[in-house]
Amino acid sequence: MSHASSAQEPPIDSRSRPWLIVFVLGFSSLSASLMQSLVIPIQSDLPALLHTSASNTAWIVTATLLGGAIAMPVAGRLADIHGKKALLVISSMILLVGSLLAALFGSFLVVLIGRILQGLAMGYIPVAISLVQEAVPPRMVNSAIATVSATLGVGGALGLPLAAWVFEVFDWHALFWVSAILAAVMLVLSAAVLPRSTLKHPAPFDYAGAFGLSAALVAILVGVTKGNDWGWMSVPTVGIIVGGIIILALWGRYELKHAAPLVDLRTTAKLPILLTNIAALLVGFGMMTESIVIPQLLQAPTSVPHGLGQSVMATGLWMAPAGFAMLAFSPISSMLLTRFGGRITLAIGAMGVGLGYLLAVFMSDAPWKLMFVASVASAGVGVGYAAMPTLILRHVPRKEAASSVGVNALMRSMGTTISGAVMAIVLVSSTMPVPGGEGQVPTRNAFLLAFAIGAAAAFLGGVLTLFIPREGRQQPHVLECVNGS
Repeated sequence: MSHASSAQEPPIDSRSRPWLIVFVLGFSSLSASLMQSLVIPIQSDLPALLHTSASNTAWIVTATLLGGAIAMPVAGRLADIHGKKALLVISSMILLVGSLLAALFGSFLVVLIGRILQGLAMGYIPVAISLVQEAVPPRMVNSAIATVSATLGVGGALGLPLAAWVFEVFDWHALFWVSAILAAVMLVLSAAVLPRSTLKHPAPFDYAGAFGLSAALVAILVGVTKGNDWGWMSVPTVGIIVGGIIILALWGRYELKHAAPLVDLRTTAKLPILLTNIAALLVGFGMMTESIVIPQLLQAPTSVPHGLGQSVMATGLWMAPAGFAMLAFSPISSMLLTRFGGRITLAIGAMGVGLGYLLAVFMSDAPWKLMFVASVASAGVGVGYAAMPTLILRHVPRKEAASSVGVNALMRSMGTTISGAVMAIVLVSSTMPVPGGEGQVPTRNAFLLAFAIGAAAAFLGGVLTLFIPREGRQQPHVLECVNGS
């Protein structure tokens, strides 16, 4: 068989039902990504609901973030070693168990454990994306990857209105019953529909590497997410972040010497992969800017000049079209990938995110304008998210496909975490009192500065993407990787 044919034909004979496989992967990835925003609409109510302090309940959100950050590269590596279907089924089981724990019990500790498990289940997403290139014919790869990749952002966007509606109509336990039902459907569909991959690359699993990376990520992410509460120059914040960086450096040295590392840093350091991952961090930063800043502006009371006075439910509904825009642009992403390749498509997506936030500087005085702004930015996120795994998969050996996509997804997650911390600093740095009421709200200038920072990050991501080597010059390397893996 020639190099070209072996690179083009999927190793799984699933061409009689490829769109069913794509549907299952997309639905399941969307369900897993909903966990990102599942409890955000009720965050202020959690102390009363769980009978604990606000500082404790903040971990209910952070725990899922930490679980997802750990799971993405680890699940990817396990999938490369043992096969992707097994990891997808296990991830579905983890989501089901975590959801049932949180639904059945009302104690803070059990709900926290459930949320950690829900975060770990997000390892489903990079494995699902990497399975696409094996499970569909070549003509469908771009559109299928675009569809599945978009769900990472769509789930986070649609989770806000869905969670707000469920909480208002039922109670907080119902949120986790909904996620349990979704997880059960995921489990059944993944087990019954998804094909077994013939691409397995047996190797010893790097337990020390997984532990080291997990410790470093937890330390850094906890420091970043808690820095605003603890104080950015406080001993706990500085100590835990610096400690995480030291662990990360030691982990990197260990990985370079390991025969079968959790993450092949030599592959990750190659220019196309490195720049794609940096762009992922910046686009993830931009995505979270929308999720944090626009809802606060919509909910600001009308007693301040820039306030729009929207309820939590109304805010979720105003934000919902952004999630649909992300999904609606999947066919356009596919067309751009086919016509221009991943490099230009990623640049277009990043520039789209930046354009959305640039418009927000001039269009922030009405809910419908912010809905439009969010939709433009989300469309850019959808295009960018579709291009990233395409670029990664085109430049790595297939034996590292899932783990490499997992690292890219981790970089997106890191971007959203850093964005959350930066936006919190910006919004609390310039506040004004609420006339006739209690508390403070960010000033209009603070909101505009947040939008400007989000735009700058996205535009920088787009510019960096243009330095990725043209894909035409990389093709011989790709063919060699595919056949040599």
